[in-house]
Amino acid sequence: MFTLLLALLPLVSGQNATYQNATVMPATRYVLEDRYSGLDFFNGWDFFTGPDPTNGFVNYVNQSVAQSNGLISSVGGAAYIGVDYTSTLNATTSPGRQSVRISTEKYYNESLIIGDFLHMPGSICGTWPAFWTLSQTEDWPAGGEIDIIEGVNTDTQNQATLHTAPNCMIDGAGETGTLLTNDCAVVDGNGCSVLDNRTNSYGDGFNAGMGGVYATQWTSEFIRIWFFPRSAIPADITAGTPDPSTWGAPMSNFQGSCDIDTHFVNHEIVFDTTFCGDWAGNVWNQFPTCSALAPTCTDYVASNPAAFADAYWLVNYVAVYTQQVIPDVTTTSTPASTRWWSHPTPSGYPNPGRIPVAAGQRGPWGHWHAQPPPVATTTALITQVPVIANATATAAIATSTSTRYWWNNDN
Repeated sequence: MFTLLLALLPLVSGQNATYQNATVMPATRYVLEDRYSGLDFFNGWDFFTGPDPTNGFVNYVNQSVAQSNGLISSVGGAAYIGVDYTSTLNATTSPGRQSVRISTEKYYNESLIIGDFLHMPGSICGTWPAFWTLSQTEDWPAGGEIDIIEGVNTDTQNQATLHTAPNCMIDGAGETGTLLTNDCAVVDGNGCSVLDNRTNSYGDGFNAGMGGVYATQWTSEFIRIWFFPRSAIPADITAGTPDPSTWGAPMSNFQGSCDIDTHFVNHEIVFDTTFCGDWAGNVWNQFPTCSALAPTCTDYVASNPAAFADAYWLVNYVAVYTQQVIPDVTTTSTPASTRWWSHPTPSGYPNPGRIPVAAGQRGPWGHWHAQPPPVATTTALITQVPVIANATATAAIATSTSTRYWWNNDN
């Protein structure tokens, strides 16, 4: 039977192929590439231990020291990333308060990065936390920087920012946030920024609502960032089948006169919490609540360790999805009951997220069969779908890789 089916397969050229009266049209879906979560969260991350590039009053420690001193751990299945909040320091002679800066060993390009956070560092004087991406292979700012979550001191609203080399401008259209600056080129550390208008997007307000999800979509045309509070996370994100086209307007839409592919190259994902430095320290006097506590940011951070007990991240997961082309089929005259597909392993199927993944289940397109179609129907249309890795499908079809499933579009 299998030999006969292979003989009936049409020749495929590029991404489109015609099978008698049916044409396969390319479609894309986001497919999971990497997921950092649970007890294994810190696998695949590097611990930065050099001087802070932003001149903060901080001492970044390695993984061993971070574990020994309680700066990283697993709490109820979530990753805890904190800072030292017990040591009183000398503002002049100390290298700074111990903290953690980690970055993924692997770098990414066009992708969908989703982070689910139960907690982030609170709105605390002297703090400067960030969840961001940075080029692993290009000098800054030539390879670009994407600041997904960032703020300082007692901020309560998230500020998303891009930093690039010259000639990258955004127009601020199609976003729910407020455009602060539109030139992404680095000028005294600035870039193009969008402020989230919601006070639950950062710091104390974020934590009061048990956090939420940040999603960053990076394509060759734009970089978009969404924030979903815990009570409003889209079902497709929870299901692991994210579809940004259904999420509505993003908080920030970085799009305009900017060649994304040139300005953003090979990014690692980064978490850090620094203190004072080029932003939090330089604007200290612009925060009256903070400047009333100490003459300088460094003085306050050195002398008030207990203030930073809430300066921690609690991360459910960080997931990276990439787009894959998935054949879709339209037809003009071939009867639905004669359109069949097969795949050689449980990890590949025509359209992840839209069709069932177990033999015998029905769905919007049809249903899977554990046995091949009758010989009589194979003469109409048979094609073999490329294997597409999908963890959900692999788990749902609990069978050996030698089993072949057949899809019949008979709805």
